[in-house]
Amino acid sequence: MTAQKTATVTTLPGSRPPATNRVRGALAQAVKRVAPLWSLDHFVAVNPFLGFTEERFEHAARRVSLACDAQLLMPRAFYREALESGRMEQIDIENALAQSAHAGTVTLNAILEGLQKERDAQAHKALTTCADVAAKISGKDWPALIVERVSHWASGYFDAGQASWPSPFRNLRPYEAWRREASIDCSDTVMGLAYAQDIIADLPDTPEALCEYALQKLAVPEALLDLYLHRLLASIGGWVAYARYQSWGQELAGESPKWVVDLLAIRLAWELVLLRELSTEGAEIAWRRAVQSHGDSADLLRELNEDEAIDQVLQEAFEHAWQRKAINALADNSNRADVAPARPSAQAVFCIDVRSEVLRRAIEAAADNVETLGFAGFFGLPIEYQPLAGEGGEAHCPVLLSPAIAVQESLRGQSFEMTNRLSQRIRLRRHLGNGWRAFKNSAVSCFVFVESYGLAYAYKLAAHTLGLSRPEPHPSHRGLPPKLARDLGPQLTPVDGIGEGIGVESQIDFAHSMLKGMSLTEGFARVVMLAGHGSATTNNAHATGLDCGACGGQTGEASARIAAMILNNPPVRDGLRERGIDVPQDTFFVAALHNTTTDAVELFDLDGLPESHQQDIEELQEQLSEAGEQAREERSKLLAFAPGTDPLSAMETKSRDWSEVRPEWGLAGCAGFIAAPRAITRSIDLKGQAFLHSYDYRQDPDFSILELIMSAPMVVASWISLQYYGSTVDNRAFGSGNKTLHNVVGGSLGVLEGNGGDLRVGLPLQSVHDGEKFVHEPRRLSVFLAAPISAINRILEKHPHLQQLVDNGWLKLFAVYDDGKVVARYVGDLQWDAAQVDAATAGGEEA
Repeated sequence: MTAQKTATVTTLPGSRPPATNRVRGALAQAVKRVAPLWSLDHFVAVNPFLGFTEERFEHAARRVSLACDAQLLMPRAFYREALESGRMEQIDIENALAQSAHAGTVTLNAILEGLQKERDAQAHKALTTCADVAAKISGKDWPALIVERVSHWASGYFDAGQASWPSPFRNLRPYEAWRREASIDCSDTVMGLAYAQDIIADLPDTPEALCEYALQKLAVPEALLDLYLHRLLASIGGWVAYARYQSWGQELAGESPKWVVDLLAIRLAWELVLLRELSTEGAEIAWRRAVQSHGDSADLLRELNEDEAIDQVLQEAFEHAWQRKAINALADNSNRADVAPARPSAQAVFCIDVRSEVLRRAIEAAADNVETLGFAGFFGLPIEYQPLAGEGGEAHCPVLLSPAIAVQESLRGQSFEMTNRLSQRIRLRRHLGNGWRAFKNSAVSCFVFVESYGLAYAYKLAAHTLGLSRPEPHPSHRGLPPKLARDLGPQLTPVDGIGEGIGVESQIDFAHSMLKGMSLTEGFARVVMLAGHGSATTNNAHATGLDCGACGGQTGEASARIAAMILNNPPVRDGLRERGIDVPQDTFFVAALHNTTTDAVELFDLDGLPESHQQDIEELQEQLSEAGEQAREERSKLLAFAPGTDPLSAMETKSRDWSEVRPEWGLAGCAGFIAAPRAITRSIDLKGQAFLHSYDYRQDPDFSILELIMSAPMVVASWISLQYYGSTVDNRAFGSGNKTLHNVVGGSLGVLEGNGGDLRVGLPLQSVHDGEKFVHEPRRLSVFLAAPISAINRILEKHPHLQQLVDNGWLKLFAVYDDGKVVARYVGDLQWDAAQVDAATAGGEEA
């Protein structure tokens, strides 16, 4: 009986197993199809379409429907409402059609008619798997059951401290660990798979061998290999994404993501199990027919039909509407009289994050003698930060980079002995706290604990509910008295051999690249504020996603404080002077943190400033306070406070409320990226929708800074934009669903929606939707670069992955004149078209 069930799958006439070399090539490509998912303790924005940006956007829409069972575009009702409300106009549709490659496929009348009806939902069905075949034959939802089985196993295998009984085989590779557990797990028998254990025991020993074996036995046509493997990965996409994150460091070093192939092997093994279990019920014949029915699906590059072209033009038109308003606003601003500024009273450098745009504009309105700049929030410092008493270092740099230096946190102004004693006390408190939590949550004691001590927690629950005991301290400060927590700070030199510190020569290098990168090489104010940013929320699984993406999902406090310490260091000033950057003796750099939840700005390490600058600091603090009020007033419109509510009080309450699902809107609304001198955008209300990076190409003769901006901040901004895009167009596939149903898995691995299913990726629905409408509207990033086209083209040629992004339509690129007028629009293959202002609306419209 067992032998019959584990026999080789019958090969039908006409089917041919794929060649071994073709299988290996498909596997190498497949493991990069699913984007990585960072864990919750440093959750960062990731482009969910990272694995197929080598395809044109319109062809990727087919892949998304076939492999991910999802959509890449909004329903037509969305575009229809945008047209009716005036957020998009018919001129945008006409221009989008004229600029698209689909003008010969579809007419304007066809688009306007198609806009009145929804697209055919059956036009692109997802590729069929063996699990789908088994479900149709047996009436049992095998695709969902497989996800449950894989998720149950993976949560134990990848557990980071939450599970009472984690997998006993975590020292093995995932595929081998799964086989070991399957050999002693009787759940498959309960599910009706009587021979599953025997089938799994007979499988090849390595994941690579299993993949080749399974694909040979399933006889998947070579033309369908890519889509089929992607379909399997997408079916357990959350755990695959986490597996890819686990090997992200190796990928940056040029290696292949090894653990992804393990999960693919596990999913393929389930395909074989189901096909063989149900072989007597015609599963093999049904599978072959399903494969044959998808023969035409493999051609993702075929020409778009009329219905597909309509959808693509509508999305282009929706994006064109925002671009038109931005171009008009820039053109209108270019006509303003240029006044040569005197030395500013202060300069404030903020992260390029779109939330900074609102506060920067408010500061400039409150104090016209303050100059603001934009720069990546990690300030060009790729550090690994070791918190006091921490278990390990935390990367405070974009995930595209690897930390280059280790910096230790210490108790500033105290001896090493004092710091060491404090560190030991913190560790002891944490161990005691962890032991208490383990006791409360253990299977043996949890019921007794609730019965005995439940009522004792009534006060604590009431205090949390009323916000009296919130917010809780940052995890790195847990066990630390609040007064001492304020005295913690980074140390540039090693603390008793811990950390590497930063030598003077390295400090000079970082300072030089930092000032060049933000185009701040002259005209320094007496006070230059370097502001990182972070959020303040409670009971929020995705809290780190609201912190600084440029800092690896951490706040920018450490980076800002280290940057200020470096730039205030006298030997560094001397070194900068030798390199042509003369920072005046009366210029001092001050670190700050912008709380994006409340728009309050806190200054750090003021005790190191001389008395001569106390009045400057007081004046700056007053200006920041006034600007914070203006910014809160503007943002409160989106947060829907009751009339007459004090925005500061309401925002602080939201940050402490453990039932709040929308403490702030994060980067919702992001649509543009502008690298230019601030003068080009200073008087424009960009409504918190644009990343603003300071850049003056006249200070960049070799265009190395432009290259850095295009290859790092621009790419990171596109990741953020596309994460919000994916979480909006199809939250089921690319988002994490309803935040109120989230359950944290494995301590900090991620969330499930409810008590099962796949690990969820992307943003909660509440991060993009206010309950009535989308607050984030899906647009691909529109990038405006104030630089010569020849320089932009050279950089695109040098970096094929950048050219791929713009050539394939994953972001839109524009060139800007010195005065701010947009001169050209990138059309692909290093070619540009003139970008003209819409004369009908120029001068009266804001972005």
